[in-house]
This record gives sequence, structure tokens and C-alpha cells, in this order.
Amino acid sequence: MTAAPATPVTAPSAVPTRAWAVWVVGLVAYVVAVFSRASLGVAGVEAQERFDAGASAISLFVVLQLAVYASLQVPVGVALDRLGSRRMVLLGALTIAAGQLVLGLADDVATAVFARVLVGAGDAMTFISVLRIVSMWFPGRRVPVLTQLTGILGQLGQVVAAYPLVRALDVWEWQATFVGAAAVSVLVAVLVAVALQDAPTATDAPPVGLSQVRHDLAATWREPGTRIGLWTHTVTQFSGTVFMLLWGYPFLVVGQGLAPGTAAALLTVMVVVGMAFGPLLGHVVAVWPLRRSSVVFAVVAATVLSWSAVLAWPGRAPLALLVLLAVVLGTNGPTSMIGFDYARTENPAARLGSASGVVNVGGFVASLVLMLAVGVVLDVLTPGRSTDYSLGAFKAAFAVQYVVWVLGAWQVLRYRRRIRARLATEGVVLAPLHQAVAARLRGTSAYR
Repeated sequence: MTAAPATPVTAPSAVPTRAWAVWVVGLVAYVVAVFSRASLGVAGVEAQERFDAGASAISLFVVLQLAVYASLQVPVGVALDRLGSRRMVLLGALTIAAGQLVLGLADDVATAVFARVLVGAGDAMTFISVLRIVSMWFPGRRVPVLTQLTGILGQLGQVVAAYPLVRALDVWEWQATFVGAAAVSVLVAVLVAVALQDAPTATDAPPVGLSQVRHDLAATWREPGTRIGLWTHTVTQFSGTVFMLLWGYPFLVVGQGLAPGTAAALLTVMVVVGMAFGPLLGHVVAVWPLRRSSVVFAVVAATVLSWSAVLAWPGRAPLALLVLLAVVLGTNGPTSMIGFDYARTENPAARLGSASGVVNVGGFVASLVLMLAVGVVLDVLTPGRSTDYSLGAFKAAFAVQYVVWVLGAWQVLRYRRRIRARLATEGVVLAPLHQAVAARLRGTSAYR
């Protein structure tokens, strides 16, 4: 809104072919990172057999990997501003390759945990680096849609993990499969080294001292646009992420009594809705950049209402209501990407990496906290060490979400007020939303 946009390119109406080629290279790197992130999840049974470990130990792999990912976002963002996207994506691919190689050769839990830490670290370097490429190569109005497409198409890595990887484990077994996965990451690193470029015009960031790094990071944190991006990511991402990654399937099968195939279909609905909703949302954000928070509040309200209906329903909820919940949760991931758009438009290009890193922390920290909180409540309300959780226990556990929703929505509202007050001092006073919408439908403007 007020800071210089992060796009240093005076872009013509037609985007150069080179820009699309660079984006595809970055996207391929992100797809492989997502594939590596999800690879252990689909090999859970084989991992238990290979390492002679229980389900809790395998769950630790996932939680620890996400914790590493979240904890590295700010340091990676700072490094991204200094080193550029090409170097960070290259380093991420090589780190992931090392992690997959160690996992393929590991025969004990400790070594496997170290391997997943490496994968989480490499994964942490990839996504925000690719987003920076989008901001540097494309005009501002295209960035929201391409940001959504990057997030959506990146999830093809989960598809590759769910099908070809499982098949590879059946044919080649553990070691050959993960060594092969490491080789794929090495090939990506070679592709990045050859074809990826930070920006249309090569610009080497001047070396800066530690004091300047601290100054820039403090400036990033003080910017209200960074804060609203952080809380936007927090309040919109966590519910869908926790449902998809860990507790949704048990809730549907054990708590709601659905058949496993039906539960899997509902999770698939979430993915399909996200893929359809993302580009549409990106277009809305591009056309209505000053109304992004209204979209955030609408999605949060829909999420809260759908969860409230499911949790308040006496006994098991009807299938139609669970389908509605899945549809609404499918919009959460794309909406969380609005947080990165705030980081892009409210910070200068030199701080884009650190701002994106700060934003990306929010949703993953909230997701980790909720994953642990749901598990604790289920254990407290379930006698002994049984995993036969009751529907009442699940409902009490998922009620923890309301704390995050209230806190996150309040913070988004708080920083929106600060940004709009700053706009008002510059002569930009937003008309009420209904007036702006009515004017747009008439083909006019609500502003002079």
C-alpha cells in the first residue's frame, strides 16, 4: 500500500518467455521439496519396520521436521535478502539431497531423525525463495495469481510421494528408493545452477555487517504490513493444515464413524477445493489489493461457523455437514498466501526475504501448537493408553482452535487499523465495502 513494491521490473503487458522459464525452474525445485517433505509420511509403515520404532517415534519425525522448517524461516529470510533466490534454492536442494541420502542409508532412529532435520532445513530454504523469484520477474498485478499457482502446483510433490514413491518402495525397497530420491534433488540443484536467475537484471547485494542485518530485521518487524501478514498466515492456515496432516483422518474415522474410503475422499475434496479456489483468490487480491483483510475475515468466519456446526451437532454430524467442513477448510491454505502478498507490498525489495520468512513462521507455529494441543486433550480425556478416542474427546480437542482464531483475528484487525490510518494521512480513505462493491458492479469507482 505505501512501501515500494518488491517488483523492481517495469513490466510490459506481455511477460517475457524467460520469466516463465525461470519460474518453472523454481517451481520444479519446490515440487521436489514438497515431495521430499511428504516422502516419509507415505513410507510410515516401512519406516516402523526398518527402524523397529513405534508410531509415536514416526510422528516425532514429522513434528520435528515441521519445527525445523518453522524455526529456520526468519534466518533463511535474512540470508535470502543477502544471497538471492538462486543460491538459496541451490543450497536447499543440496541439503534435501543429503537428508534423503542419509535416510536411505540409516538403520536406526537417531540417524533417521537427523536425516529429516536436513530435509526440513532444505525445505525451509525453498518456498520463500521461489516467491521472491515471482516478485522479481513479474509485474505486480500478476504476482498474487502466480503466488497461488506456486503453492498449488507445488503440492504435486505430494501426489508423486503418494503414488510413484510407494510403487518404488515395493519394487526397489527402502535404500534404493531414498538414494534415488536424493539423486533427483541433485539433478534439481544442477538445473537451478544452470538456469535460475534472481532477477532480469543481475544485481549483487553489497556485503553488510551484522549491525545492518539487525537493523533491517528490526525494520521488517516494525512494519505493520509484516505483522498483518504474519497474523493472516497464522489465523487462516493452521486449521486446514492440522486437519490434513494429522488429526482429520482419525477424527473422521474414529470420531465420526466414517469408512476409511469416505474419510480419504473428504481429504481429497480439501485438496481439489484449494486448487480451484487459489487462482480465483489470487485474481481477487490483484483487483482489490486494499480489501485483502476482508477476504481473510470472510474465510475465517466461514471456518469458525462450519467447525461450530460440526462440534455443536448432537452426536455424529451428517455427511453433508462434514463435506461442507472439508470444502471450507480447502480455502484455508490459499487464503494464508495473502500473508505473503502483504509482505511483498508493504516492504521494500531489499527486505522481501526476511518479511516473507516472518510471515511463514505464523501458520506453521500455530499448526504445531494445535497438533500437540489436540493430542494432549485426547490423551487426558481417554483412559489408559488407548487410541480409541471418543467423539466427545475429539470435539473437546478441536475446540482449542477458538483460542487461535480469536487471537489471530484480533491481531489482523489491529494491524489493519494501523495501515489504514497511515493511508488516511496520505489522503487514501477507503470507502465502505458495500459502496466499493456497488460502484465496481456499476463500472465506476467509489473514489475520486
